[in-house]
Amino acid sequence: MVSTPLTLHDCCPFSDGAAAVVLASEEVARKLTNKPVYLTGVGQSSSGPLSNQNDYLPRIRAREISSKQAYDMAGVKPRDIDLCELHDCFSIASLIAAESLGFFDYGKAGEAWEKGEADIGGKVAINPSGGLKSKGHPIGATGAGQVYEVVKQLRGEVEPERQVPDARTGLTDTLGGDGGTLVNMIFQRGW
Repeated sequence: MVSTPLTLHDCCPFSDGAAAVVLASEEVARKLTNKPVYLTGVGQSSSGPLSNQNDYLPRIRAREISSKQAYDMAGVKPRDIDLCELHDCFSIASLIAAESLGFFDYGKAGEAWEKGEADIGGKVAINPSGGLKSKGHPIGATGAGQVYEVVKQLRGEVEPERQVPDARTGLTDTLGGDGGTLVNMIFQRGW
């Protein structure tokens, strides 16, 4: 037991790691690859520590704000997202994030998972990489690692057993601090 009801295997392991992302203009990207992926929406919000968000819990207000910013900038809705690498630091975090991102109604994410709606081939493929609980959480590199996974998915360059078929739009969801800061980014295939 870590904190009721979470046990050791409900919590991601902190780990070491590094990641880098190359950003380029559309013109340069087309010269570098025949499979460009574009960052089309970004949202960032800080709502202070969770202790200041009692009116919203268990929802995380910063995630609702930042994801809306990203959706609006990209001109898409949650239903348009093919895959999402979300911040699943704890097993319950996956459910809370999926609801706040608009993939499932509040209080319904658990049922959606049981029905396979968060699986590859479901409503939205959530963490086809395995998420933080399977690969670890190298704090500073986590967000860049999520971007890497989404880009590889949109290019069709991951192992066949975890490739989201014909993925065109992906979202990353990165949480900071104790839930008060969120960054969401939307990527779209450019060919």
